[in-house]
Amino acid sequence: MEKAAELKLLGFWVSPMVLRVEWAFMLKGITDYEYLDEDLLHNKSSLLLQLNPVHKKVPVLIHKGKAIAESLVIVGYIEETWKNHPLLPQDPYEKARIKSFAMFAEKLIFDSYTASWSQGEAKEKLVNSTIEAFEKIEEEIKGKKFFGGESVGYLDIALGWICLWLPAWEEVGSMTILDPKKFPGISSWVQNFVNQPVIKEKWPSKERVVKFYQERRIVRMGMVKQA
Repeated sequence: MEKAAELKLLGFWVSPMVLRVEWAFMLKGITDYEYLDEDLLHNKSSLLLQLNPVHKKVPVLIHKGKAIAESLVIVGYIEETWKNHPLLPQDPYEKARIKSFAMFAEKLIFDSYTASWSQGEAKEKLVNSTIEAFEKIEEEIKGKKFFGGESVGYLDIALGWICLWLPAWEEVGSMTILDPKKFPGISSWVQNFVNQPVIKEKWPSKERVVKFYQERRIVRMGMVKQA
């Protein structure tokens, strides 16, 4: 088992990308690590700027003095380093397909968030394109308990933001993207995912998340008006 001094995670409490890494840790039984919460909005640490000087974003994993950035890259690293509780299938084609699907779904995070503070035609376009993308996700989960089959896997971790952040953005933006009647497979998966003990253990309150993004919406809309 790694010691906390050898394993550190730079994060931000409201980031679903950071939670991906912590979920992977929990599923692998990794609990002895040091978590350093960043103030991304007002005061990024010198350590973050040193380790991720280009993007200046979290998460950043530090393992035995070496830094790794980008959440899906980190989850892949965790999968390769700790072999217990595999998150990806062994078949090379299926493994590549799942990773490719996760990359496709990645854009939905930013489109959904952007839609929450956009207005008019721009917002409508983002909402419609996001719904179309979710139709592909619905096909992928149809007939399954998890994207990984009977247990939580890589794709479930990649799409975990749908369970809390998407409803928060829908509320903040007064919009509907994930209609349970239109997406019964995803809706069922959400319940299965959030009820996993290791998932619930690292789960911020919806009220706090909504409040954070309501404040960010005000800032973003102000920036648009000034432009």
